[in-house]
Amino acid sequence: MFDKILIANRGEIALRVLRACRELGIRTVAVHSEADNEAKYVKLADESVCIGPAASSQSYLNIPRIIAAAEVTDAEAIHPGYGFLSENADFAERVESSGFAFIGPRPETIALMGDKVSAKEAMKAAGVPVVPGSDGALPDDPKEIVKMARQVGYPVIIKAAGGGGGRGMRVVHTEAALISAVTTTRTEAGAAFGNPTVYMEKYLENPRHIEIQMLADQYGHAIYLGERDCSMQRRHQKVLEEAPATGIDRKLIAKVGDSCVEACKRINYRGAGTFEFLYENGQFFFIEMNTRVQVEHPVTELITGVDIVQEQIRIAAGEKLRYTQKDIVLRGHALECRINAEDPFKFTPSPGKILSWHTPGGPGIRVDSHVYAGYTVPSYYDSMIGKLIAYGDTRDQAIRRMRVALSEMVVDGIKTNIPLHQELLIDTHFVQGGTSIHYLEKKLAGQG
Repeated sequence: MFDKILIANRGEIALRVLRACRELGIRTVAVHSEADNEAKYVKLADESVCIGPAASSQSYLNIPRIIAAAEVTDAEAIHPGYGFLSENADFAERVESSGFAFIGPRPETIALMGDKVSAKEAMKAAGVPVVPGSDGALPDDPKEIVKMARQVGYPVIIKAAGGGGGRGMRVVHTEAALISAVTTTRTEAGAAFGNPTVYMEKYLENPRHIEIQMLADQYGHAIYLGERDCSMQRRHQKVLEEAPATGIDRKLIAKVGDSCVEACKRINYRGAGTFEFLYENGQFFFIEMNTRVQVEHPVTELITGVDIVQEQIRIAAGEKLRYTQKDIVLRGHALECRINAEDPFKFTPSPGKILSWHTPGGPGIRVDSHVYAGYTVPSYYDSMIGKLIAYGDTRDQAIRRMRVALSEMVVDGIKTNIPLHQELLIDTHFVQGGTSIHYLEKKLAGQG
């Protein structure tokens, strides 16, 4: 096991990793920008290193400074968290070539799954169901593109191979709009991701977003930890997640989970990862793989009893997976509300000083947050300031506990999206379960 780990991230995930390390008896190094000098995890870490100004490009995305911080503190491994450099193959390569362990997949695996075209091809080879569409990148010939779209059937969606997080995609409903959409998406993809490659998929009208959590070691063992429903989204950004997913045949989940295990073995996967799917009319369609720990990992931890972050660390240290598939038994239901510093309905950011901060408690309630009374939420980063998680024996109990928890939570000095969550938790369609990825957008537009 490692003696010291550097945490190359900020916010709640930095604190989450720090706590996992402390439980394992591992010393920690927190790197931080000047804007995060007073962060809770910086104070709790055994050592801290300021790696630059507030701007991410000069701090949390600055690879040389992160590597230098690991060198001067004699860290043995680097945990990238999520976001920032967590799915950057070049960063993983630099970490390992500098003599440190990267707590995540191998660089070549990150590169393979980071390109949506190569990822889709790898999944098809492993028997994972994929969305109908172009076999690989779209050609330059407009006539061929039109022919492909007719075969797939409208509407189609044009996606950037290097995209992610809801960026680099365009829905096309008619043939007349097709070529201009492809050209525009290529231009945007080249500018945003440094890769102008685009591909085509069938656009599913009313799908749910279902994802399957994986763990795999370097010895060819892999398991899946059930599934999560992350369909409550706005502009492709998740708002509320839950596990397990309601109303889906468990045998179908098992079949898809087994295909994900096979895929992990085929691509020589190592660490934690998540296969993301669209689910519609009883069918799963692979869309992408996240080669890191995800924001919503706590709901899976609560229904499986597996500490995903600690398992990441154990695997990176060379240990064999401690679980077999038979060990994974899902119990109860869990919900997670992302608490953001933003106007609850206009969604404008609301940085500033938190005057009072009271988190809820009681049976089945977990709060993952780096925030405290007197803390100033900086304007430079993502608006999420914490995650409120509720667990119950049943989905109904988890929902009731979440309602109580939201009513107890106090955040004064800034605006948060707590009122939006309170509205969602009493929404008839959400309570019934099985809403699509478009439901929240329509509800906010007054159509829900």
